[in-house]
Amino acid sequence: MAEKRRSLSFSRWWLIVGGGLAMGMAGTFQFVWSSIRGPLGTQLGTTEATLGTLFTLVIAVQTVVQFPAGWIRDRYGPRIPTLAGAILMTGGYGGLSVASSPVTAGLAVIAGGGGAGAIYTVAVNTPVKWFDEYRGLATGIITMSYAVLSFGLIPLTRGSILGTFQRTLLFFAALAAVSCLLAAIVLRDPQRDNTESKATEQTDSVANTSTNTKEYTWTDVIQTWQFWILYGAFVIVNGVGLMLIGKLIAFSDAMELSTGIATAAASIIAVADGSGVLIVGGLSDRLGSVRTVGSSLLLSAIGIAGAVVSGANGIAPIFIVCIAVAGFFRSPVFAIFPTLIGEYYGRRYSSENYATLYTAKLWGSLFAGSVASVLITRVGWSVSFLFGAILMGLAGLSVFTLRPVGSVEY
Repeated sequence: MAEKRRSLSFSRWWLIVGGGLAMGMAGTFQFVWSSIRGPLGTQLGTTEATLGTLFTLVIAVQTVVQFPAGWIRDRYGPRIPTLAGAILMTGGYGGLSVASSPVTAGLAVIAGGGGAGAIYTVAVNTPVKWFDEYRGLATGIITMSYAVLSFGLIPLTRGSILGTFQRTLLFFAALAAVSCLLAAIVLRDPQRDNTESKATEQTDSVANTSTNTKEYTWTDVIQTWQFWILYGAFVIVNGVGLMLIGKLIAFSDAMELSTGIATAAASIIAVADGSGVLIVGGLSDRLGSVRTVGSSLLLSAIGIAGAVVSGANGIAPIFIVCIAVAGFFRSPVFAIFPTLIGEYYGRRYSSENYATLYTAKLWGSLFAGSVASVLITRVGWSVSFLFGAILMGLAGLSVFTLRPVGSVEY
């Protein structure tokens, strides 16, 4: 790690600042959507269903783009995908500002979602490549940035501070360009000496299996059982978590809680989600990644179950606390799983490997949307959310079975 530090003329934490700034802009395509969908629908003259499809397209493209962006980053450095992300995000917001039909809006969100995905995978994997100590904390800071910047920008869209909807989106386009270009200037990967790389590859072929020195590509990764444990847990975390976040207001209404309680719960879970990824992610540096994330998911499961019980009995204060617990302990996965991927499979291809894992979000989104809606219709809100709590608990238990890849046969 000392050699890596010498390859920089400034503190590694400036990499986190640059990555966090770009990550915050990437997050706006997801978190600001709820504020711009109304004016966008008016501008397009389209239906709620079409707006929902556009948002789904954002998430899908953002997820799929991460693999090619990660592949390029691992081989050619972070600058190319970061610059591409800057162009695409700027074009996405600029395109939405002038879109006059669902088709042109769709092209804009494809561009914006693609740019956000490229920025996400570059930013979230930067700590993996630069940090041994404080890796969980550094990843937590970057991951938290994904949501934090949006909280400051949402009032701009709702309060019409910039005058018009189009002007607001153009401001976002300019902000995306500036923040991502700054990140492209700052971000870089540790220098790799070719002679050292060849020696490492020779060492890999004869390495003792008790020490994992191999640099795994994604094709190697998917052949290990550890990856599929992580993948299954990630599907559940995204599915149950998005169900909780997306349907929380409706769930509160179904529990016959007041509008004020529902609004408070929705606000609390947003704050808890951002806090958990930073605080618990940082604690993982001391407590260990597997132990921390496994325990965290079990506590999240308890929080969801507690919300069902307290909500059904009309105990509003306990309901809010349980929702906060569920959100706080769900989010650390997004700081710790990139770290685990780096620990188990090496740093060199960490971006493409984590991008492969991140495809689990597609299946999680499907569960949170269509599957959860059907489940709620069939068995009701309480049973559906209790089922989600059970799944979250199983995800936590499964994580405890993980062992370093180099210590087992696969």
